[in-house]
Amino acid sequence: MNDRHMRNETAELIVPEEKLQKATLGMGCFWSPDALFGHLPGVIRTKTGYAGGTAEQPTYRDMGDHSETVELEFDPAVITFEDVLDVFWDHHNPVNINGYKGRQYMSLILCHNGEQQEAVQAVISRRKKQGSTKTETETETEVAPCPVFYPAEERHQKYYLKRFPDAVYKLGKLYPSHRELVNSTLAARLNGLAKGYTSLERVAGEIKEWPMEPAARQKVLDLIRQIRW
Repeated sequence: MNDRHMRNETAELIVPEEKLQKATLGMGCFWSPDALFGHLPGVIRTKTGYAGGTAEQPTYRDMGDHSETVELEFDPAVITFEDVLDVFWDHHNPVNINGYKGRQYMSLILCHNGEQQEAVQAVISRRKKQGSTKTETETETEVAPCPVFYPAEERHQKYYLKRFPDAVYKLGKLYPSHRELVNSTLAARLNGLAKGYTSLERVAGEIKEWPMEPAARQKVLDLIRQIRW
C-alpha cells in the first residue's frame, strides 16, 4: 500500500476522500464535458448537474437561473486544477456556447476556494504569455464561487455510455445500483470511450496500473473487452 492509494478488491481506483479536489465547470451542454473530463487519468468521478444560480432544486425542465455544469473529483497528485483548466479552455469557445445565448449554456468556472480563483487568473496569464489563440475569449468565461451543485436527473448521467445497452448491462455485474455506476471511475472512463475521447487500450492500460488485486483487475479487463460497442 502506498501513501496515495489504498489497495482494494473492487473495480475502482480508490483515493482517500481528503486528498481529492473538486472542480465545477460549465461548457455548454453537460453531456460532452462529462465524457471529456471522465476519460482523463487522475479524475476519479464525474457528475452532471445544475449550478451557478439561486433557484432551489432546479431540474432540466425548470432550471431557473442555473447553468448546465459538470462536477469532477480529481486527484491533484495526478492531474492538477491548472491541468483541468487547460482542458476546459482547449475544448470550447466561451463566446459561442452551442450557438445559444442564455444562462443554461454558459462558459463558467465555479471555484470551491480562493486558491482556485487565483489559479484561474494565473492560468489565463500563463496562456496569454504562451500565445494561446483563445486568450481573447478566455476572459469571457464567468468566474464565481460555487455555493451549491444540484446533480442532474439519472438520464443525464453518463449519457454516452448509456447509448450502449450492452455496456450498461455488463457493468451492472460490478455496480448493482445506478448511483454506484455513476460514481465509478470505470464508468467515467468508459463514458469518455463511448464519446470517442479515448480508446479501449488506453483505458485497459490505465486499469493495469490501478492498485487492485490481480484477480479483480483481470475480471474488469475481461469484462470491458467483452462489451459490444
